[in-house]
Order: sequence, then structure tokens, then C-alpha cells
Amino acid sequence: MKIVNSLLKVFLGDKKTKDIKQMKPIVDQVNKLGPALQKLSIDELRHKTHDFRAQIKEATKELRAKQDELRQKAELESDLDVRESYYDEIDRIEDDVYKIEEKVLNDILPEAFAVVRETARRFKENDTLEVTTTPLDRELSATRDYITVEDDKTIWSNRWNAEGKEVVWDMVHYDVQIIGGIVLHQGKIAEMMTGEGKTLVATLPLYLNALPGRGAHLVTVNDYLAKRDAAWMGPIFEFLGLRVDCIDRHQPNTPQRRKAYEADITYGTNNEFGFDYLRDNMAHTTSDLVQREHNYAIVDEVDSVLIDDARTPLIISGPVEQGDRHEFNELKPFIEKIFQEQRARIHDELVLAKKLIKEGNTKEGGFHLLRVYRGLPKNRALIKFLSEEGIKQLLQKTEAKYMENNNALMPEVDKELLFVIDEKNNSIELTDKGIEFLSKDTAPDFFILPNISEEIGKIDKSDADENEKAAQKDKLFREYAAKTERLHTLQQLLKAYTLFEKDVEYVVMDGQVKIVDEQTGRIMDGRRYSDGLHQAIEAKENVKIEDATQTYATVTLQNFFRMYRKLAGMTGTAITEAGEFWDIYKLD
Repeated sequence: MKIVNSLLKVFLGDKKTKDIKQMKPIVDQVNKLGPALQKLSIDELRHKTHDFRAQIKEATKELRAKQDELRQKAELESDLDVRESYYDEIDRIEDDVYKIEEKVLNDILPEAFAVVRETARRFKENDTLEVTTTPLDRELSATRDYITVEDDKTIWSNRWNAEGKEVVWDMVHYDVQIIGGIVLHQGKIAEMMTGEGKTLVATLPLYLNALPGRGAHLVTVNDYLAKRDAAWMGPIFEFLGLRVDCIDRHQPNTPQRRKAYEADITYGTNNEFGFDYLRDNMAHTTSDLVQREHNYAIVDEVDSVLIDDARTPLIISGPVEQGDRHEFNELKPFIEKIFQEQRARIHDELVLAKKLIKEGNTKEGGFHLLRVYRGLPKNRALIKFLSEEGIKQLLQKTEAKYMENNNALMPEVDKELLFVIDEKNNSIELTDKGIEFLSKDTAPDFFILPNISEEIGKIDKSDADENEKAAQKDKLFREYAAKTERLHTLQQLLKAYTLFEKDVEYVVMDGQVKIVDEQTGRIMDGRRYSDGLHQAIEAKENVKIEDATQTYATVTLQNFFRMYRKLAGMTGTAITEAGEFWDIYKLD
């Protein structure tokens, strides 16, 4: 493989080298601006933030005026359809505004980066910096011990506390860190070695992307790093007139947490950003929201956050009334019986499939093999057979054939099964044969939902008086709700028996069912499957059935971060050798 890669580099060139070559002129512009910025007074340097923002505001002035005009028309409009069309046009214009802002940011990038670097240089070379007091200086001086206001002058010290550690600022951005900042602004991943200055690199694109006033987020993997980096880098941003905060310093659903999101630059942990999004989706009024539009984010340890951690969804759930907890134990014998019957049928089907395939009849053999897979995909004998050469490919080919034309032929495969399992979607569906099998020991309609609309029609057409009709309808709705819950419990028990294996997906310790993390193999204390699944597994394992939980909101980190207009990342594990430039990847 190394030989192939070397040959490709000879003929096609090294992508890393090409990328760095494209960014070299930008780095040269940043360096060229350095001497001019050094000649500025300290107040003139600080005023650059105002100049940048004024430039962005001027470029989008006409579109913003058009939006304001449309909002006024929408507020006065009584026709809902017309009003909605106004808001659609406002949203369309907002996309145009963002494109213009993006163009301006790309234009001012060299000077903005140079301003941040010059600010870092002045903090490094001076123990204190005396500036003309601004309203933000006065506000910050109340909580920042490194800022002292003396009438119209403010003294900034280059020493401050970063989460318990005394910091003396001693860093200035190197060219290689300028390149890293450009990469992150472009929405790509900069892979860096530990100690190469990830935290300092982030100051460049964070400052630049905070200028439009939409907010810029820095996402870290734990609350210590979030708080430390906010305190460590914060004075550089604050000196330049930006507000900085960390969401992990404040309790959820508080005005302080909302204010942290309103800051120009917001630090925080990946889970807190995700859970705040979920809480906002559960809010009843806009005043309860804490987050604003998702604009720009840098994700530290992006490989961990968006690949490893993102597989486990963030879930907000709560206990539900457990009046029907006994149903798990009552329905368990039915599930054990249907499970054993299906397993026996699957065994016969697998024996037949092996025989046909061995005889060379792969068409019929593949058919019966697919039936086994649809009936019990986690059957150990099936898994062992699929490991043989060519068998898995035969299953995939047969499945593709029967899934053609929107699964038109799949009923032929499923008709002899009692229940069908869709392993990919983690779902189970009882077949007609399955319902018939379960109903042998119960009333015929014990597991069958009534046709609500048809039954209500019969009641309305009956000769009963209104009070009797209302009572009949109430009984019908209660029966429907009870059967719906029964079928749901039945499905969760089926999942527990067919898709969740003890000592693989979960373990039983100290009389409790505990989930095992599929990625790390670690026991996830305090986590429970939602929607009654955990109770089904507890019933299966004959342990005490705890309170059920109901899921109110759920999201994976991958889906959450897709909402940002621009996303970049920095990994902490490097492939390149020390001293080399970082490899650059596009984050799709």
C-alpha cells in the first residue's frame, strides 16, 4: 500500500503539499500586515474589531433593510398565507446575507488574523497594557482581577487564572498555526499533535467568525477543558471587544446559560450543547430558549465526538406511571412460547437452506436462508454459517432481489414466520400467523386492535341514546389504549428475547440489568433503555422490574452538529511526524 501511495504522489502530487501551497499566499499577507499593525497605538489596535464589524454591516445593509421592511408588512398582514410568504422571503434573504458575510470574512481574514497575533504579541511583551476605558472594560473589571479601571484608563495585566492555574501569557502565533486557523475557518479538520498549540490556533477562526455577531462555539470533550480554555484564551478576545463565556459554568435553563449563548464566543462540552438543544425543543415559549442560531463551531477531538461518542444518542427522558408493570410478567409466557416456536421453525429452515446450497440450488437455498435471517438474525448457527465463504454474499444478493419494487416479493419470505425482525432498524413486527399463534390460549381478539373509525360509525348509527353512545365510545377508547399498550409491551419483550443478548448488550449485576457500551465494552452505570425495553429485559432475566421511562427528546451529536452553518474540528491524535505540517481533511 505504501508503494501505491508513493506512486500516486509521484504522478498526482501530494494533497497536503497542494493545500499548503494554496494557503501560503494568505500566510504571506498576514505576515506583511504585521509591521503596520505594530505601529498602531493600543487603542487603534483594539478599534479594529469595530472597523471589521462596520465593514460587515455596510456590506449587508441593503438586505437587512429589506428584511426589516418585510417584517413590518408581515406584522400588519392578516392573511396567514401572505404572511407566511413574507417570512419565507425573509429566510431566503438571510441565506444571501450569510453568503455576503462569508465573502467579507474571507476578504478580511488576513488582517483579522494579524490583529489577533499582534494582540498576543503585545500581551507577551508587556506585563501590563494601558488603554482607554470602554463600557465593556468597566463591566468586565467587576469580575476579572486582571483588569483594573482607573478613571478613563484601564490597565490589563498579562497574568490571569485559568481554572486554578496561574497563567502568564507567553504565546504568539507561528506561521504553521496561521495555516491551522485558515483550515478551521474553511470548515476542514486540522490534525495536530499534542503540544502544537490547538488551543491557540482556535483563537484565530473564533475571532474571525464571531465578528458578524452570530456567535462562534468551541466544543470540547470535558467541562474542565471547556472552562480552562475559556479562561485561558478569553482575555485575548475580551481585550479586542468580544464577550466570552462557557456554558458549563452555568446551570441549564437559567438566564446565565442563555447569556453564555449570547456571547460572541461560547465554550462548552459536546453533551451540554446537545442537551441544551433538546431542552430547547421541549420549551413551551420562545422565552424559554437558551440557544440561538447555530452558526459556526470548532469541535475539539472531533474524531471522538463525531464518531465514537455520536453513536450513543443524547436522550432526555423521565419516569412514567407504571400501573401496567405486571403486564411484562403476564405476557412473558406468551413471548417465551412464540420465541421457542419460531426458533424451532428457523432451525428447520436453516437445515433446509444448507442442504439446498450444498446441492448447488442457490436460488431456493438463498430464499430459505433469507427467511432464517428475517426470523432470527442473531441465531448463532446462522451467524456461524454466514462466516463461510460466499454465504453472506448469497444472502445479500437474495435480500436485494426480494426488496426490489418496494419489497413486493418479501411477503413470500415472511409468510411462514411468526414475527419478522428488521435488524437494521431494530424493529419487530408480528405476522398474521404470529397473532393467530398467540391467540390460541386467549380470546380471539386479545392481541388485535379494534378499528376505531368503523366501531365509532356503528355506535353513531345505533339506536342508543346519547349518554349510552358516549359510554360505549369511552369503553372503546379504553379498550384501544389497553390493547395498544399490550402490543407495545409484547414488541419490547420480543426485542429483549431476540435482539438483546446477555453479557453482550447487557449484563446482570447485583440484581440489576446494566447496559454495556458497544464501543468500549464498559458498563454504563445509570443508563437505561427507554420506552419499556429495559423493563422487558428485566422481565426476561427475572429481576425486579423498575419504573419505566418515556423518551421526550433525543438526538445524536452527528445530527446536532449538522445544524451548524459551518463546522470544523481539531483532533488530538496525530498521524504526521513531529515538525511536519498537519494533514488536512474535508469534513463532509
